[in-house]
Amino acid sequence: MYYDMLKARRSIRNFSDKEVEKENIDIILKSALLSPSSRSIRPWEFIAVTDSDMLSKLSECKEHGSQFLSNAKLGIIVIADPEKSDVWIEDTAIASIVIQLSAQSLGLGSCWIQIRQRAHNEQKSAEAYIKELMQIPEKYCVESIIAIGYPDERKKPYDESDLPYDKLHFEHF
Repeated sequence: MYYDMLKARRSIRNFSDKEVEKENIDIILKSALLSPSSRSIRPWEFIAVTDSDMLSKLSECKEHGSQFLSNAKLGIIVIADPEKSDVWIEDTAIASIVIQLSAQSLGLGSCWIQIRQRAHNEQKSAEAYIKELMQIPEKYCVESIIAIGYPDERKKPYDESDLPYDKLHFEHF
């Protein structure tokens, strides 16, 4: 059931050495292409990276919060052409979570690495670092990288009793 999958999906930062099969990569990428997009404009594009050396270089895109990518077996860089849509951020965010849920459905773990508006260092943005490394044309913006692999850690599912029910409102605020 989808609800059970949502409760079980947790951010995974430790991955096993097992490679992600090409069939699963294809399913994840096709799922990304099925992501909802405002007015079906689809301003997003995806770069799948399985090369361990490149994943290691990408893991250095930020000072904090990206190093675990070097242990993943797959990284998917989510980019968009902002000239195509004024809601490219929303569309790439939707695609990013679709990638994560697709990975979860295949028994894979994942973790979102935020890139947009993050720093590589004091002189360069994480986005500029990635665009240079991956030869991404200037017109594109980088939203995120989704690290994916077989989990090498177990996290218990969310407990319904811990949900922030005070965030729910009915009929009015």
